[in-house]
Amino acid sequence: MTAARVPEEVRLARARLTRIVEPGWEVAGSWLREFGPVETVRRIDEADEGGDEPPPMPGVRAERWAGLLARARETPPPERDLARLEGLGGRFVCPGDAEWPGQLDDLGDARPVGLWLRGGASLRMWALRSVAVVGARACTEYGVRISASLGAGLAERGWVVVSGGAYGVDAAAHRGALGASGATVAVLACGVDRVYPRGHSQLIDRVAEQGLVVSELPPGDHPTPSRFILRNRVIAALTRGTVVVEAAYRSGALGTARWAQRLGRHAMGVPGPVTSSVSAGVHELLRKEGVLVTDAAEVVELIGEMGELAPERRGPVLPRDLLPPATARVLAAMPAQGVRSVAEIGRDGEASADDTIGRLYELRSLGFVERHGDGWQLTRQAIRPVISDGGVP
Repeated sequence: MTAARVPEEVRLARARLTRIVEPGWEVAGSWLREFGPVETVRRIDEADEGGDEPPPMPGVRAERWAGLLARARETPPPERDLARLEGLGGRFVCPGDAEWPGQLDDLGDARPVGLWLRGGASLRMWALRSVAVVGARACTEYGVRISASLGAGLAERGWVVVSGGAYGVDAAAHRGALGASGATVAVLACGVDRVYPRGHSQLIDRVAEQGLVVSELPPGDHPTPSRFILRNRVIAALTRGTVVVEAAYRSGALGTARWAQRLGRHAMGVPGPVTSSVSAGVHELLRKEGVLVTDAAEVVELIGEMGELAPERRGPVLPRDLLPPATARVLAAMPAQGVRSVAEIGRDGEASADDTIGRLYELRSLGFVERHGDGWQLTRQAIRPVISDGGVP
């Protein structure tokens, strides 16, 4: 449970404000910074009662102010929301709580008023070592496979996988982490007691059991297109970096990457086929400030501690790669087809006649060459590596 360092009246005021103001509204954030949550709620309530004092809050148009007052009038007591969520094993955390992730403060006035949680883990501790994996809802089989592999690989390395609980890439990343018995966080654009999309009821329940379900919106609230967009800033701010797997030019996942860049986090992308419209947005990200990654090891190398390096990438080691340099030069002097004399081989292999003969017998014992009278030629098994390495057929 959360260590209650925040006064109860402040917690109640913030919980109530999550029903009154929309997520990410910087005007409301400036009120909280200037007046504090208790005074902000008091001024809204007094204005709704029709009194002349205090005047309407600064920075808001009359039409929006009227709508905000109407919301405040219909808002149930915050104790009801807190009790409802507590019955589901959840809680409400806000700035000042021990569990509040300090990196959310990087959002400034767009910082969440508070967060509603389901799950037993500490959000603050998990956020310290977390990475977002986001992408297209209508992703391809390639996108599903890569996202699940990233989720599992990151979880196996002790990283928390954060995503939005949506179809496609989000779901695959969550399932990859869950399948590896790892930690994952779903940041929703609706109340944590609701499931959207409805087809993810079992998935969100598993995340709540094994990880955390997080939302700025109070219990029972529904998703809207703007809330999905605003939710992305929380995903970006919570994590050390954002990986985008398959995103078209207008994908919301690219918005998460842009927020990550704006906040000084790492923005990464997994490339796809250049002919795929689903990967076009990722490729545009990579052409600019994004960093190309292909697996969990490369993600961790970028966002992890010093020394957490991805393994060096190289092609397979061929038997001819293990030859001493002088022997390798003699082998390189052999034509892909036909027989060559010792003198010709020695000339191109930069070796004397005696040394050339010794190297040829060494190569014969290893199965690279065979003798034909006074000449030598490559064996059938040696011809293909010579051609693939640039030899002349």
